[in-house]
Amino acid sequence: MPEIFAHYQILYYLCVIIFAALLSIIAIPSILHVARSRHLYDDIGHFRKQHDHGIPRLGGVAIFVSYSVTALVFTIIDRDFPVGYLLTASIILFIMGLKDDLSGVNSSTKFMVQFVVALILVVLGDIRLTSMYGVFGIYELPFVISSALSVLVIIMVINAFNLIDGIDGLAGITGILANLAFAALFFYIHQYEYAVISLILVGAILGFLRYNITPAQIFMGDTGSLFIGLISVVMAIKLIELTKLTMSGAPHLNSTPALTVAILVVPIFDTIRIFFVRIMKGISPFAADRNHIHHRILRLGYTHFQTTMILSGYNLVCIALALLLGSIGNFALITIIFIISMLFNWSITFILRSKERETVAVRNLFI
Repeated sequence: MPEIFAHYQILYYLCVIIFAALLSIIAIPSILHVARSRHLYDDIGHFRKQHDHGIPRLGGVAIFVSYSVTALVFTIIDRDFPVGYLLTASIILFIMGLKDDLSGVNSSTKFMVQFVVALILVVLGDIRLTSMYGVFGIYELPFVISSALSVLVIIMVINAFNLIDGIDGLAGITGILANLAFAALFFYIHQYEYAVISLILVGAILGFLRYNITPAQIFMGDTGSLFIGLISVVMAIKLIELTKLTMSGAPHLNSTPALTVAILVVPIFDTIRIFFVRIMKGISPFAADRNHIHHRILRLGYTHFQTTMILSGYNLVCIALALLLGSIGNFALITIIFIISMLFNWSITFILRSKERETVAVRNLFI
């Protein structure tokens, strides 16, 4: 932390957020100008799109640049944190995301790049889960199993954020909520450098949302959603592993893995649900459709902003519940979180079917 802020931590954190937000706000008009002059628009003909006019999808460039510059300016380098490997992984993912936003990338190439990124973080950066923390009665993991599990988790969360980026503001606000929660928890356990890493992303996304909240002028694209997923999952793993250690003078957090699941519940639950539904229907789990939870809430008649607020409220309820019930253990708490998530999903299904029956009944009256 710069010496001038040594005794004013709150001021330091505010400066980090404001600096990152301003960089995004300043960068996006130039990105919009280039995108419009070169006709770099979103694919409005795709059946999953919710807009009827071309919108540039390069907002992720502003998020990535803002994050990188702010991180360098505010010197977040810590000897215990492999920032070099995180930067390497981020650049690789950024290049792939930018290529996808500009001309498309096939799914196998996406997976291979994400696999390489995950390997860099896990094997070289040693950013991995070393225990199951009692889930399914399992605790310490051998290196190979630990690495395989961590690679799987990283790839899943990266793609989960990409999958929820289907309506204005959802991926951005979910990323803000998640990283504000991570920052608060890092601050609570006296891991201030990690708190700064999360807050920089919060600021970068806030600046982007200035142009993305309905009506959207720009989308973050894969460049932004993949990058947000990457930073979020790295912070999640570090939080889990740091609270595993007993640090002198630091408060203790109960059931951190379950708390982390609650923080990331919107992208995680939607991804698991959509993959399960597709497999049950006998189609590829990677096939695109409009059955994501945000699409289903939109069909109830809510706007993009209202849908985002509903899912954000559900996210906050899960986080509060995890904090209140932390003493019951990871397995029990994760089970409760997923039961609540299924009830939430079933309530949407019930309302949708009721609405469809009413529509059919009204139509029959005029036949």
